[in-house]
Amino acid sequence: MNKLKINKLTLFSTIFILIFSSCSQYQKLLKSNDYNLKFEKAVEYYQKKDFDRALSLFEDLTTVFRGTQRAEEVDYYYAYCTYYTGDILMAAYYFDKFYKTYPLSKHTEECEFMAAYCLYEYSPSPDLDQTYTHKAINHFQLFLTHYPQTQLKDSVNHLITHLNHKLETKAFNNAKLYLMLGHYKAAIVALKNVLQDYPNTSYREDILFNILKSGILLAKNSIEKKKYQRYNNTIGYYYDLIDQFPNTKYKKEAQKIYKEASKYIENSDKPQKT
Repeated sequence: MNKLKINKLTLFSTIFILIFSSCSQYQKLLKSNDYNLKFEKAVEYYQKKDFDRALSLFEDLTTVFRGTQRAEEVDYYYAYCTYYTGDILMAAYYFDKFYKTYPLSKHTEECEFMAAYCLYEYSPSPDLDQTYTHKAINHFQLFLTHYPQTQLKDSVNHLITHLNHKLETKAFNNAKLYLMLGHYKAAIVALKNVLQDYPNTSYREDILFNILKSGILLAKNSIEKKKYQRYNNTIGYYYDLIDQFPNTKYKKEAQKIYKEASKYIENSDKPQKT
């Protein structure tokens, strides 16, 4: 056996002994009734970012220190350990519980923010159910109500904007789905609702064009007595788009739709009112 192999064997043996010793000490600590030592070690594990071990220790201590002065510290660390080990929804619950249980704590503002932030992180992509997006927005707005002068105000408003954009995207995609399925009248209603619900939406140009597109398709597929009015509405949708976006990226296609609608109107007799 050469010197290199001996050195490797020695290294592996040393690592194994250290790991085994560490595990053995940790198991003894879990079973220990020295709760002050257990707390100190839990904080050490937390500071070393060994959140799994810290979590197990703090979990034991939540019951032991309940009703004592140390309970606040334990619950604070426990909420963060839950967050850092990836259980985001439960972390939201523990942060929420913390600021309600300890309203005068120095950590109250921080934990109320974190409760909302966990819901923000749990909020899914726009194609999925947006229940937690709404919950996150509500929690952030409540946070700003409780702390109007918070240093986190700009960050919170940025996060709310991002969450609202998800809702806009969801609503816009749902409205476009009506167009794709050939439900043109429903598409126009749904698209207009998006503009009403989100007047500052970044999708305004796309929405106005899709209303125009839905308008011409609705007119084409209408019974004869409804065509004149619907082609006329389409011309109105064209001007809505061009007035707001004179250099719209949809200009060529929009002009084509406008000419088609205008041609129909010019070649048709205006229906008499009855």
